[in-house]
Amino acid sequence: MTEQANKARNPDQQMDIPQQIDADYGVAIERLDSWIDGGIQLMPNIILGIVLLVLFYGVGVFVRRLIMRQSTRRNRDNLGEVLGGLIKWVIILVGFLLAATIVIPTLKPGDLIAGLGVSSVAIGFAFKDILQNWLAGLLILLRNPFSINDQIEVNGHEGTVERIETRATIIKTYDGQRIVIPNSDIYTNAVLVKTAYEIRRSQYDVGIGYGDGIKEACEVIRHAIAGVAEVESEPLPEALPWELAASWVTIRARWWSNSRRVDVVHVRASVILAIKQALDEAHIDMPYNTQVQLFHDQTESTDGDRGSQREGWPAPKEGSTLPRWKTQAAQQRADSTGPSKQQNVSNSN
Repeated sequence: MTEQANKARNPDQQMDIPQQIDADYGVAIERLDSWIDGGIQLMPNIILGIVLLVLFYGVGVFVRRLIMRQSTRRNRDNLGEVLGGLIKWVIILVGFLLAATIVIPTLKPGDLIAGLGVSSVAIGFAFKDILQNWLAGLLILLRNPFSINDQIEVNGHEGTVERIETRATIIKTYDGQRIVIPNSDIYTNAVLVKTAYEIRRSQYDVGIGYGDGIKEACEVIRHAIAGVAEVESEPLPEALPWELAASWVTIRARWWSNSRRVDVVHVRASVILAIKQALDEAHIDMPYNTQVQLFHDQTESTDGDRGSQREGWPAPKEGSTLPRWKTQAAQQRADSTGPSKQQNVSNSN
């Protein structure tokens, strides 16, 4: 079939000329014109979709502010921020899906939901740690095991909770440092909330001499603790005999104070000072750690024989046998038996 016949049958079809760039601007213009015509036809749908998306966005912002306002009234600002942000973006996503079905009528909501499910699985694998920390943070805020300004200890880190974010919990240590702990670590590990209650108990061990009266010492210590103004009067402070150590009798002093770290530290210092002064005034000894070392002399005839020697005897007198090594004592015993005794022993065998 000739080229003229092809043009006659398909006048709009561009013929491909070998080894030559074929440019037909008419086809490009026609394609562009069809796009513009389609856009003009879809313009009402596009405008309606944009209006719907803006409407859902406004609803999401309004719901977020409403949740944050209610959370602020209940002193749960962090929960309101995280939960409000989640609901806001869920509403915006629903509005986007509805707008997409309006702009593209052939697009079915079921197809969008199916595609969203597949993509969410891929996103979940890609951002596993981020999503895990975010979910853990949301659960922490919902269950509220601790709040802002609580003092907690987790994984060896201790400090005051400054903020609970979507990814991590911010803690300020007592020496002014910041620790960022992932929410998943906090949610899956034991957390010690030290300010969960208004007061908490502290203790300190005091050693007194064995020659002092235990009951008297306990009463002196108890009275000294009660005299510290910051110590709680209920429950009462205690002083209990706790251990009979090598060089002293241990008395455990226990008292209650405000659970904040600054109060615990200062009250502890005041209590120790009061106990020391009270024991000094009562002339109750607080002995040092002592060790006894025994030096002995080896003066018996069996000294040097590790199997029979005795310890702790006086220094050797004049003319007594000096200490000997075990090998020397064995040799002297062998020499004292003599050949006759050894022969008798062999004959008896």
